[in-house]
Amino acid sequence: MSGAAAPAALRELFVEMNDLKRVRSAGREGSIAERLFAQGWGLLTGGASPDDVALDIAATTLAATRLCDLDAAFLSAAGLSDAAASAVLVAGFDAVTGDLDTDLRDRLRTRLAPRPPGLPGPLPSFVAALARQPRAGVTCPGRARILLEPPENHAEHCLIVAVYGVCLSPFYRADPGTVFLAAMAHHFHNAAMPDAGFTGEVLLGDHLGPIMAVTTGWAMSELDGPLRGHVERARAVLPDDATAEGRAFHAADCVDRVLQIAQHLRGASTTMAAVLDEWELVHAGPVKGFHDRVLRDMRIP
Repeated sequence: MSGAAAPAALRELFVEMNDLKRVRSAGREGSIAERLFAQGWGLLTGGASPDDVALDIAATTLAATRLCDLDAAFLSAAGLSDAAASAVLVAGFDAVTGDLDTDLRDRLRTRLAPRPPGLPGPLPSFVAALARQPRAGVTCPGRARILLEPPENHAEHCLIVAVYGVCLSPFYRADPGTVFLAAMAHHFHNAAMPDAGFTGEVLLGDHLGPIMAVTTGWAMSELDGPLRGHVERARAVLPDDATAEGRAFHAADCVDRVLQIAQHLRGASTTMAAVLDEWELVHAGPVKGFHDRVLRDMRIP
């Protein structure tokens, strides 16, 4: 494959979106990414098409990248009209999507317009199980693992990979609905199988494939006929990069795995000078001068 293997212009968006695995709010269980994973599966079991769910969840995730939990439900509860809430969501979406493929951006943007919500179906038990299952961290055969706290869970990983995949689909000329569904289902085995990482897979040897088949089957058995068929067809792209959808998925999966670790390293290497000068932790306002004198006189930092 000649030329670029991935679009560099989406890097900063993906770095920022990755933090949705760590953003939480009072009164809501789990991270934003974890909750959007459950929302996506609820729409799928409720009968919505994978294509529609892919666009709806991707648009919502992109708006949340900058707005966090200032979402449609909160804005409505706070008294905004549907039109006003939609305008806020579109503003958040527009703030981060300037480098998306133009056609995809337009399709996603329309999903934030006021319209009747889809009715969710019952959540399969694998949704909660994946949210409770931590990912392994950094593992390598023959070496002790590197654990980074707090760990992400498999629901968070699957959701972010799914939305990355939608964003990447135009670059690879892939079907976004297929990429999305494949990503949402690619860790079905970990709903029951604890994650020991690459090291554990190597140590399982020839037992790995049969165990994964059994545990994946347990998750698949929770889906009804039509949805199960959609998931089976989407998961067919997972083994390799021979298809456009396989390339979009594997690019998204690789990027998420590395950015998850990069986030920990970025936090550990951030300096106080950068936080004060570049991020303006003590920001401009009527008491900025007083704040600066307090910090100087107390010798902080």
